[in-house]
Amino acid sequence: MALDPQSAEALIGSHLTCLPIESLPIAQCVGAVLRENVYAERDQPPFDRVTMDGIALAGAAAQAGRRRFRIQGTQAAGDPPLSLARPDCCIEVMTGAVLPAGCDTVIPVEALRAVDGDIEIDVQSAAPWRYVHRRGSDRTQGALLLPAGTVLRAPEVAVAASAGMARVRVSSQPAIAVVSTGNELVEPGEPIAPHQIRRSNAYAVAAALRQRGFQRVADDHIADDADALHERLRLHLQTHEVLILSGGVSMGRFDLVPQALRDLGVQCVLHGIAQRPGKPMWFGTSSTGRAVFALPGNPVSTLVCLARYVVPALYAAMGVPATARERIALAAPIHWDVPLTGFMPVRVSVDEWARPWGTPQPTNGSGDFAGLAMTDGFVELPPGPAEFAKGFVTRLFRW
Repeated sequence: MALDPQSAEALIGSHLTCLPIESLPIAQCVGAVLRENVYAERDQPPFDRVTMDGIALAGAAAQAGRRRFRIQGTQAAGDPPLSLARPDCCIEVMTGAVLPAGCDTVIPVEALRAVDGDIEIDVQSAAPWRYVHRRGSDRTQGALLLPAGTVLRAPEVAVAASAGMARVRVSSQPAIAVVSTGNELVEPGEPIAPHQIRRSNAYAVAAALRQRGFQRVADDHIADDADALHERLRLHLQTHEVLILSGGVSMGRFDLVPQALRDLGVQCVLHGIAQRPGKPMWFGTSSTGRAVFALPGNPVSTLVCLARYVVPALYAAMGVPATARERIALAAPIHWDVPLTGFMPVRVSVDEWARPWGTPQPTNGSGDFAGLAMTDGFVELPPGPAEFAKGFVTRLFRW
């Protein structure tokens, strides 16, 4: 009996090993998974920081009734802090500058008036600390900024840089081989016969992986020949941590992939999941820890299995902690009459109350790759037969 998707996902996860750690320059870390905690190097901000162009002064003088102040000097961003000489003086300050010593009040330039070489203020605008970003008000020195397992996007890279980290310990990128099989496949741009089809699955898989930050992605196409399949897969198992195959995993005479993998010492962990599309999916591991995902060759099945199982498994192997899955409500009813878990492509939209909805976009079978264009992902439906009403909430997997 075929496994249900949740059991298959758990079984795959239990057989994957954690990827090694490498140290990379901070400029090369975008998309990587952090494998160490990042702590605040200093208080953030590290000093009382001026947030408006204007003047800084001692608030007590203004509160005592003083309206006019003499400019003592200028405090620019990046300069060492000045010290206020007398209560009747002020210091011109720029946004981002250190608040001068002896000052607690910043008055923006819009609330100032020059009078005979002095600065006149409106005392109502002289509120202490109003335009000052206080030292340590964001984070204190030693505070945890980023936990291990964080995917480093632009904001996280900025945080790590602000903590003084020139290099960061991250998960090594797995070397991934994307392999399609089949005599019927012809490369885009090459002459094609009426009985042949374009090779598209491999390009879709590679694009989906690179979109998620996986950069070490190789590509290969192997004909339906047992000897060639054996030799090329042997090479890929020696040079790649992960193999993602498309095609050749069903029960047909030319579905040679499972036998070739067995001959190469790859142990089958699962073959077949109670779902549509993608039921024939195969997964196994080698004695050296290589992971092999053999996906059905129909285009919709390939991308569904990639998003449902492969990408989450790779993230887990890189140290990304499990999080709650995205959920969405159906924007239209669905009749599902198949006694298998269903994966239905949807287009995501947001209504006037900012609520997300998934509009079903049924394909014309698992070979209808064109039907996936302009969709955002797919929802998971419990086994049928069943009627799922508008508003039914279920899991969403994005392409």
